[in-house]
Amino acid sequence: MSRYRGPKLRITRRLGILPGLTNKTSKKINRPGQHGKNLNDGKKKITEYGLRLEEKQKLKFNYGLSENQLYNYIKEARRTKGVTGLILLQLLEMRLDNICFSLGFASTIAAARQLVNHGHITVNGRVVDIPSFQCQINDTISVKPKSTSKALIENNLKTRNFIDLPHHLIFDKEKLKGEVKGYIYRDEISLDLNELLVIEYYSRR
Repeated sequence: MSRYRGPKLRITRRLGILPGLTNKTSKKINRPGQHGKNLNDGKKKITEYGLRLEEKQKLKFNYGLSENQLYNYIKEARRTKGVTGLILLQLLEMRLDNICFSLGFASTIAAARQLVNHGHITVNGRVVDIPSFQCQINDTISVKPKSTSKALIENNLKTRNFIDLPHHLIFDKEKLKGEVKGYIYRDEISLDLNELLVIEYYSRR
């Protein structure tokens, strides 16, 4: 399945706030579709499968993943020793596009992905144009030393409504340079998600 390129507010009306997808909010309250009002009023219940599916969709749309990409992250999390749900989230948070988003280089993960694709971002001094690049502890993420790249990021930093930087990242605004110091804590992930339901969704695959 290819990456979603349709209306983003339609997705947030159905799944809730997705900070990585969009920072806009819809004026409409009901969920999209002909049965959206009934679901909001509690007249129609969502099945257990439906709940798991929605949690999976939250993860997929927030981080901008295809179905195959998300399933590959699930398999990798299962192979790694520890709590599978937490490991899955930490793997996603260590993607280069998400690190750039967390540092404030872009207002959404989709915009951060575009920055990486266009070669504006370096990792340890080398240009990396792969958004899914898995950053490691002690990696240095900075802006390409080019006037257009610097101007673009500086403008994004001015317009973005900053939230507290997660503890695992350090950012030097003057040098436009960030560093990964560890893995993110679960309570610092801004996405409202029950990752256990996502693992359950893929349990039969």
